Amino acid sequence: MNWGVFQGLLEGVNQYSTAFSRIWLSVVFIFRLLVYLVAAEKVWSDDHKDFECNTRQPGCTNVCYDHFFPISHIRLWALQLILVTCPSLLVIMHVAYREAKEQRFRETKGDNYRCIYPNPGKKRGGLWWTYLLSLIFKACVDVVFLYIFFRFYRNYTLPRVVKCELPPCPNVVDCFISRPTEKNIFTLFMVVTTCICVVLNLLEATYLIGKR
Repeated sequence: MNWGVFQGLLEGVNQYSTAFSRIWLSVVFIFRLLVYLVAAEKVWSDDHKDFECNTRQPGCTNVCYDHFFPISHIRLWALQLILVTCPSLLVIMHVAYREAKEQRFRETKGDNYRCIYPNPGKKRGGLWWTYLLSLIFKACVDVVFLYIFFRFYRNYTLPRVVKCELPPCPNVVDCFISRPTEKNIFTLFMVVTTCICVVLNLLEATYLIGKR
């Protein structure tokens, strides 16, 4: 990852953000993205390799693994992080559009030019709606993913042993998940930080509406 480019994007987002959004960005970057990159990926790197069932029937282990892990935690978190960070970039793009439009009018009108956007980054008009909708979208994405995790992994936890009787398994077999306690700790940590992010987004949306 090119951290210089990422740092530039963070600085651009912070430039047009409120205090709530800066806290949200810090939580996402430190407690979600870094934990995901540094620790979570390694914890789930052996989830399929070390998923064992007490049978040698060919295909049984793969079928049971697919049943209990329809989609990996890591892939869901990666998709979630992408979706919750993209709306912040839309705000930057909207400000850049305003600045480009201002520059184009300045070059066209010359001395008769009247400033359209004295402060392109000020949250008024279309930019206010873009910013508000980005907050609502980010909160909705996090809530949807919390629901998906809850549906796939009941109570956000993984059991130590799961029973599987899907074909081609010859009978009811016991399957053992690799490092379930460690995975449960990381899952609960990500769930808590996601809830904090949802609360921050809703507080900022309320603040914007109240201020207007």
